[in-house]
Amino acid sequence: MSKRVRWGILSTAKIGTVQVIPAMQQGAFCEIVALASRKRELAETVASELGIPRAYGSYEELLADPEIDAIYNPLPNHLHVPWSIKAIEAGKHVLCEKPIGLSSAEGQQLLDCATAHPEIKVMEAFMYRHHPQWQLTKKLIQEGAIGDLRTIQSFFSYFNDDPGNIRNQRDIGGGGLMDIGCYPISLSRFIFAAEPQRVSGIVEFDEQLGTDRLASATLDFGRGTATFTCSTQLNPYQRVHIHGTTGRIEIEIPFNAPIDRPCKIWHQTGTDIKEIELEICSQYTIQGDLFSQAILNSSPVPTLLPDAIANMKVIEAVLESNRSGSWISI
Repeated sequence: MSKRVRWGILSTAKIGTVQVIPAMQQGAFCEIVALASRKRELAETVASELGIPRAYGSYEELLADPEIDAIYNPLPNHLHVPWSIKAIEAGKHVLCEKPIGLSSAEGQQLLDCATAHPEIKVMEAFMYRHHPQWQLTKKLIQEGAIGDLRTIQSFFSYFNDDPGNIRNQRDIGGGGLMDIGCYPISLSRFIFAAEPQRVSGIVEFDEQLGTDRLASATLDFGRGTATFTCSTQLNPYQRVHIHGTTGRIEIEIPFNAPIDRPCKIWHQTGTDIKEIELEICSQYTIQGDLFSQAILNSSPVPTLLPDAIANMKVIEAVLESNRSGSWISI
């Protein structure tokens, strides 16, 4: 294998063409060599616009290309596991968009396939974890910079009530919890470095769309809690507050970190507030390079696949708590 991993992209999904592909093209270890769509003309047009040398009119054609080492899967949620499994069976490493699938059981199917092919690297694309602002936050907490971690508060919202948008189509995995609620859950597990013992949730569903449009939940980690609200029908906003016994950390733009200006976090101890400005970077570039390096070095990926399944179990627990009106043990 060369010093760069040769990547193929499954579909012309906006997340890929607008954010992920351009970012990975800036990476030191990534080379985007092919893109596939179910419409060849569309694939050719997008590939030309992005400077990608090969375009395919089907996903099967791309997976059959022997010169592709890894694929990025940004397909709709219901296609994450099926096409990731097809890619693994074709001998391709897989970086799959979040959430990993429609359920923890489906995620387990992917893990079982990956376990049967130990030479293949598979990872869920939770890009935020790789951004320096989160790596620094994790380090500060581990070093006791806020005392004992006690609680995390997160908020993530946008407004989209278009019935034609895949995020609003219930049968293919649409809804707020799957699209953005997965982030507060993931970061809480990441920062506490543990799984919640029990979960309580309240969820509101859109009467026409059938998808969850407003959800609030509490995650009980035993030594502390995490609370969050996510919504697909509120004014766009995101923020995370992490509180300890002697200090706190506030993250200004925790998930969609900008690539045109520095990110900021605030670290407070007592009455002293320190503003920390991070260098401009792309979390998608970092993610692509870290995954590629794991392939090149035959080393573990940054986030193992069981983590993705554990995140899905919490999403399911939030929904079950809303149905039952009680706490759900994990």
